[in-house]
Amino acid sequence: MNLLPDFRFLRPTSLDDAVAALAEAPGCRPLAGGTDLLPNLRRGLGEPGALVDLGAVPGMDLIAVEGEQLVLGATARLEDVAASEQVRGRWPVLAEAAATVAGPTHRAAATVGGNLCQDTRCIFYNQSEWWRESNDWCLKHKGAVCHVVPKSDRCYAVYAGDLAPALMVLRAEVEIVGAGGSRRLPIAGLYHEEGRGYLTLAPGEILARVLVPAPAQGTRAGYAKNRVRDAVDFPLAGVAVALRREGDALAGLDVALTGVASAPLMVPGLEGLLGSPWNDQAAKAVGEAVRKGCNAVKSTLAPPKYRRRVASASAVRLAARLWEAYS
Repeated sequence: MNLLPDFRFLRPTSLDDAVAALAEAPGCRPLAGGTDLLPNLRRGLGEPGALVDLGAVPGMDLIAVEGEQLVLGATARLEDVAASEQVRGRWPVLAEAAATVAGPTHRAAATVGGNLCQDTRCIFYNQSEWWRESNDWCLKHKGAVCHVVPKSDRCYAVYAGDLAPALMVLRAEVEIVGAGGSRRLPIAGLYHEEGRGYLTLAPGEILARVLVPAPAQGTRAGYAKNRVRDAVDFPLAGVAVALRREGDALAGLDVALTGVASAPLMVPGLEGLLGSPWNDQAAKAVGEAVRKGCNAVKSTLAPPKYRRRVASASAVRLAARLWEAYS
C-alpha cells in the first residue's frame, strides 16, 4: 500500500477558523473520521496540500432535539447516531441506516458528514496506483476516458452512502457554511448526478449540520441495504421508504435510492398512488418506478440488471412491511 502524501495538518478550534483554513489552503480537504478519505489518499487518489481536522470544533458532534427537529452535527459519530435513544425513538430509520454502515470499528470513527460526503466509487477507480496507471487511469482521476461507459463525457462512479436516502425520505436539510456565510438546502441539493463533481459544495465550504424535521404524524420509515457481506460492504442497492397510512389508503409515500447512481436519488412519480390502498397494483407501480429511477451501470462487480431488480424488490417488500405494521 502506498504511503500517505505529504500535507499540512491543521486543527482549528472554531467553525470560522475551519472555514478560514480551507480558504487559505486551496485544494485542502476537511477531515472528520477519515474512514473514506485516508484510505483513498493511501491509494494515490488525491494529494491535498493540507487536511483541516474538524474534531476540535465545539458542537459539531451534536446529536440533539431542538424544538421538533433533530440536529446532527457533521462530526457526530455513526455509532452514536445508531445508539441514540432520541434518534431511535422518533427517527428510527436514521438509526437503522447508521447501523448498517461498514463494521463496528468503522462506525466508531465514521461521521454523519463523512458518510454524506463520501467519495463516489467504481471498480476502475478504487484500485491500486499501479493498476490504475497500467489501465491509463480513468475520467475521474488523471485520465480522459470513463472505462465504464467509454463513449460518455461524464463519470459514472457510484454514490454509496447509507444516510442520504434515509434523510431524503425524512425531508431533511443540510446547513453549509463558507466564507460568504451559511446556507440551507434539501439533502438532494447537496449532490450532482455525476461521479466527479458529485457534491454541490463550493471550494472552502463545509457541511456543518443536518436538520431533520419531525415526521408527519403516523409516518413509518425503514431502510433496506443489499450487499455481498452483511458487514463492511458498501450497498449494491440501498432503499429508504417513508409511508403513511390513513385507514385503507396511502396518505404519504416517498422512496429514495443509493448505490445505483452517481448521487442518492428520490424516486419520482409516486404521487398518483396516494388515496389508494397498498395492493398488487400499487406494488407493481412502485417496483416499476424504482427500476426506471435507477441509473445503474457496471461500476461494481454486480451486474446493473441485478442491482435494478434488487432495488425494485427491496422497495416493494419494505413498503409492504411498513403498510402492514399499521395492522
